[in-house]
Amino acid sequence: MIVDIVMPKMGESIMEGTILKWLKKPGDKVERDEPILEISTDKVDTEVPSPEAGIITELLFKENDVVEIGKILARLETDADAKIESKPAEKPVEKPAEKPAEVKAEPAKVEDKKPEPVAAEETASSDKFFSPLVLNIAKKEGIGLAELDGIKGTGLNGRVTKNDVLNYVKSGRKPAAQPVQKAAAEPAPAKERKIELPKQEINYDEQGISVIEFDNIRQKMAEHMVASVAISPHVNSIAECDMSNVEKARNAMAAEFEKKEGIKLTFMPFISEAVIKALKDFPLVNSVIDDSSVPFKAISKSKVNLGIAVAMDNGGLIVPVVKDADGMNLTGLARNINDLGKRARIKKLNLDEIQGGTFTISNYGVFGNIIGTMVINQPQVAILGIGAVKKRPAVLETENGDFVVIKPMMYLTLSFDHRLIDGALGGKFLMRVVHYLENYQA
Repeated sequence: MIVDIVMPKMGESIMEGTILKWLKKPGDKVERDEPILEISTDKVDTEVPSPEAGIITELLFKENDVVEIGKILARLETDADAKIESKPAEKPVEKPAEKPAEVKAEPAKVEDKKPEPVAAEETASSDKFFSPLVLNIAKKEGIGLAELDGIKGTGLNGRVTKNDVLNYVKSGRKPAAQPVQKAAAEPAPAKERKIELPKQEINYDEQGISVIEFDNIRQKMAEHMVASVAISPHVNSIAECDMSNVEKARNAMAAEFEKKEGIKLTFMPFISEAVIKALKDFPLVNSVIDDSSVPFKAISKSKVNLGIAVAMDNGGLIVPVVKDADGMNLTGLARNINDLGKRARIKKLNLDEIQGGTFTISNYGVFGNIIGTMVINQPQVAILGIGAVKKRPAVLETENGDFVVIKPMMYLTLSFDHRLIDGALGGKFLMRVVHYLENYQA
């Protein structure tokens, strides 16, 4: 029996994935749940397991291809009698090898056109960046590159988004010629593009330089961060927090906790617990914004799904999510944060574990930094940054006067989306987190 292996569904916001590496080739035997290929989305890299045991008979896409959700990636023969026969039979099915040759030929043609200053439309088109999703939609709708170039973009730096293309199609595609004519007639837009070009004019032959190409995760992270800054007006509030009570409680239970749980007790579970309590006090901070229509909508979540940013060992950043964190005690939070962090660094998270976050914590203090500002993890409305806990002189007010004492102090930074959260709400929420930490009782 032939079994189709399809690009898996990976959440509502993910429509496609990139094939990073084929782990099997036609003729290879696979067991049930054995990884067949590695894919990457704008969220995470992951493996696609085999749904059944059998022999791979056909690969329908090549590495680095962008494939839509639900498309067939490969085929598997599960009939035991047919397995032996399929190996020599499938060798001629090297058709996928022909496809890459054709695909590689097309970009060569585009590169040949770039140096030729033939037409204004071609030049304008070559300067614009279109995401794979936008190009896929354009292809389905029969929109050529020159026509796509004429669509007015609402994204960062005028980038054409998915909604721009869909709205253009809905409008009957009448305005197609107008933007192209403007681009050709008015020199101003062309000059604006040329102003950015010197930033990209790098002499790769220069001595003493090394070139590091973005891997897929870093590329997606870069795009996500640029989009977040373009979407949300970021505002930052910073507060100082006395961690004396938390440190006292942590030191008291650290040895027994490590012996029982097998992991070290860090400050993170205490901070997470305080954040969850503050989110319950100010539920609007535990929201996401739906800006797909006007007016925008704020969707407040009753459950707290806490994202914990993790720096990858090979570079990049990923945010695994502790689901239903508001239903966990200190030990439960410590276990989940530790488990997700470990598996994030070795790329063993499943896609569900990096989706659905309602609020994110970023611990830049682990590197010794004391203050930092963060970029909001869309579509959330706020992110909390944690600085390193360091002993500093602080003023202790008493009935007998003020004294300078040494205390473990920490800076907290809240970055929030000013479209929904104003300074008063952001400031109150941040100080509520401080209140719960400074008044911690075991």
